[in-house]
Amino acid sequence: MIEVHVYIQNGQRVYEPVVLGSITWETKRKGEPGKCSFTLLTDSILEIEEGNAVRVDVNGQSVFFGFIFERSWGSDGQVKVTAYDQLRYLKNKDSYNYENKTAREVIQMIASDFQLQVGDLEDTVWPIPFRNEKNKSLYDIILNALDLTMINTGKIYVLYDHVGKVTLKNVESMKLNVTLDQDTAQDYDYKTSIDGETYNQIKLYYDNDETKGRETYVTKNTGNINKWGVLQLNESIEKGVDGQAVAERYLTLYNRPTRSLSVKNAFGDIQVRAGCLIPVFLDVKDLDLKNYLLIEAVTHKIDQGVHTMDLELKGAGISG
Repeated sequence: MIEVHVYIQNGQRVYEPVVLGSITWETKRKGEPGKCSFTLLTDSILEIEEGNAVRVDVNGQSVFFGFIFERSWGSDGQVKVTAYDQLRYLKNKDSYNYENKTAREVIQMIASDFQLQVGDLEDTVWPIPFRNEKNKSLYDIILNALDLTMINTGKIYVLYDHVGKVTLKNVESMKLNVTLDQDTAQDYDYKTSIDGETYNQIKLYYDNDETKGRETYVTKNTGNINKWGVLQLNESIEKGVDGQAVAERYLTLYNRPTRSLSVKNAFGDIQVRAGCLIPVFLDVKDLDLKNYLLIEAVTHKIDQGVHTMDLELKGAGISG
């Protein structure tokens, strides 16, 4: 039996309200904060409002810490509450101009400016030569830095909130021993596509202010162009970037169909969060999956002591 406790702090008072029905906790690997939703039975004692801190414990372990952002009421006297972790504040917009900073240093800079609590941030090592980010969300600024790091080092880093602390980890250090197989995954959907992030021709360009000219770098895969037609990625690059090398890396990454696996109503485990690598053993159509896959998104649902989770996965053996 799963034991769940929800605590809400309003000023100096901490409440443990009665939760009706299910509690959901959602995480996504890129661009979204952690989200927790639940319904409360109101009474004359409970006084909560937007901005109140929320903590959720599962079997004695804290799994979520965030703040109330939304409440809604129905005629039944119940209140639905939506809370987000502190990555919600990365939706703020700002402008940054920086040189020779690693993605880790960019995160530290933004966290300091917006008073975010920081935990363990792995060293991303590679310094970004130059970026001029104008009126962009803080999320986009950070994700651009992490994407550039991935393109230039081959390493994927995941930004998330760990119970109230901004955390950055290499996915290789986020491997779980929770297995998905025919017994634990109740239902799944497998899809291949060239309609999304598939490109067989890469065109990068840099507008040189000194020469007033445009420098262009192109690479392509003729075989896949003959099969699929031209699927071109056209993108600007910053000063100092090795355009041809980056174009070749892009082609290596994107010159393939995307493959995705959605798993519904898997047996729940609170360790599982977006960004983790999870071993999957499934016989899916033309692909016998026996790999660690990357969790793009996961929604945990705990209802009357029953814990299930829905997952979106991709990665080795499924993304290419």
